[in-house]
Amino acid sequence: MTPRILVFAGSIRSGAFSGQTADVAQKTLALQGAEVTRISLADYPLPIMDQDLEKEQGVPESAQKLGAMIAAQDGLLIASPEYNASIPPLLKNTIDWVSRIRRDANGNTLAPFAGKVAGLCSSSDGNFAGIRGLYHLRAVLMNCQVEVITPQCSVARAGDAFDDQGNLKDERAQKMMDKVCMTLIERARLLSTRTEY
Repeated sequence: MTPRILVFAGSIRSGAFSGQTADVAQKTLALQGAEVTRISLADYPLPIMDQDLEKEQGVPESAQKLGAMIAAQDGLLIASPEYNASIPPLLKNTIDWVSRIRRDANGNTLAPFAGKVAGLCSSSDGNFAGIRGLYHLRAVLMNCQVEVITPQCSVARAGDAFDDQGNLKDERAQKMMDKVCMTLIERARLLSTRTEY
């Protein structure tokens, strides 16, 4: 089975290091035999999570679309920046909305994150490489019934970490990325629960 992996960054800022890290992950996963879908959270705009809003209007259409896409994958690879030693609000808000989905457009039971497996990457211009935010992201995803693999890739001094072709300059960082992607593919093959749409 060729695992389907959804790749996205936790930032939509132009030139975001997390976007560059997600690009490297996309290439690495494809080279290792995964069927990769790369998206931008900019294509799924969402209001701030608000249960009163949800009660009045339901889960927003963008969250429903993203939830259906997640359900159709075997795994996720999320490349996240670190905001104040934690998860960026865009990413947390997206996860919160998708976690509220209980049914698909046809009324069938759907929990997009349940049984999925995820690999995590981070990037930062500092020496911590965004790693502090991954602890929080890992906890949030696990609470949403996502299995998060142990290996992770954190890119330090990200302003100088990529070459002109968008590849990681540092061999050690690429080896970390290789391990994350290989482990994610292996677990995704084993745990696949994807829903066909």
